Amino acid sequence: MSEKKKIFVLADHPFTPSGVGTQTRYFIEALLKTGRYSFVCFGGAIKHENYQPMKTHEWGEDWIIYPVNGYGNPDMVRSVLRNHKPDLVWFMTDPRFWTWLWAMDNEIRTHVPMVYHHVWDNKPYPYYNKAHYLSNDKIVCISKVTHDIVQTVTPEVDSIYLPHAVDGEIFKPLPKVENQQFKESSVPDSKNKFMFFWNNRNARRKQSGSLIWWFKEFLDKVGHDKASLLMHTDPKDPHGQDLGAIVNNLGLTKGQVYISTQKVPPEELARIINMCDCTINISDAEGFGLGTLESLSCGVPIIVNMTGGLQEQVTDGENWFGIGIEPASKAIIGSQDVPYIYEDRINKDDFIDALTKMLEMPEDERQKLGELGRQHVQKNYNFETFCNDWIKTIDETIENHGSWETRKGYTPYTFMEIK
Repeated sequence: MSEKKKIFVLADHPFTPSGVGTQTRYFIEALLKTGRYSFVCFGGAIKHENYQPMKTHEWGEDWIIYPVNGYGNPDMVRSVLRNHKPDLVWFMTDPRFWTWLWAMDNEIRTHVPMVYHHVWDNKPYPYYNKAHYLSNDKIVCISKVTHDIVQTVTPEVDSIYLPHAVDGEIFKPLPKVENQQFKESSVPDSKNKFMFFWNNRNARRKQSGSLIWWFKEFLDKVGHDKASLLMHTDPKDPHGQDLGAIVNNLGLTKGQVYISTQKVPPEELARIINMCDCTINISDAEGFGLGTLESLSCGVPIIVNMTGGLQEQVTDGENWFGIGIEPASKAIIGSQDVPYIYEDRINKDDFIDALTKMLEMPEDERQKLGELGRQHVQKNYNFETFCNDWIKTIDETIENHGSWETRKGYTPYTFMEIK
């Protein structure tokens, strides 16, 4: 039997509940199951109790995770290259976090190919990322919007569209009676209330604070006994707002807003989604939005901002699986490293109108949206297809580009002194 190919992964820790972490785990497990690959990972984007290397119980030496701050640093990457000699480097999250890694492209790509799983960019086209895009052997894009951006900015770079996926055997519709019983036992005084669900990180671009404020104005319009909002998040996330303080200051302490803070396994999350009537995501910018896809897979319709990958979830161009809210304006943010990032912002009135429409929609019509949504997920975000496509992509990349002594398709550059 030939020696296993080794992949070096840099991303969110694969056992975190973030969308990036979840999809990283799906990717790794798909290739491990072939018996032809092993992995060494940087588990980033979370705080760690200790920094000792971890081995997964099921995969042993074939999957080693090094806890890191942020996403690592150049010296740590050099150490992995030297000590593990991987055959390919795979990294994922939005481009802002990888400028330091792309600065090492010649150092890395001299020996192994780099595959970037591109999470997010917004239009207008980010031509400032061109040099970064050119620093990869392959770019895999999670949305059609992202793929269009890469093809437009750097048509010469090999890129494909390969979206996230949901395990439909876990995220699936559950019996109606069971859902109602779980709802009534989990949420006080919820029997006759419409339940909206929000499953996101409490971060500025996710609009968590505005969501609570606008939800109050929605309740002021329709009645505070008509609906509740369940937020599954960290109300004290340092990147977001103090959600508990907002709820208290707005007087939403009598069952209007609930905050669920406990990290739960996927099976439990699917039960929570099933007990709700609609899932919301009004982020200003969203590369994909895994939470709403999980909702659709459970047959629960969604309300989303028509930005990034969310707009591909809520409609296939013919059918709708919830309500899409067109952005009312664009905002520009950025930093010294990233000249500009565009965000799509909806307005309050449009959001309240969407909530009201979903609340007043006949149950059979809302149920039909959910049924069509699950069919949409099974067709376009199929878990088996996701696994097979990633296996094919990595197989072909290693075959076409080689590594170390067999490396091909890349010419290292050198610096020459000018006298």
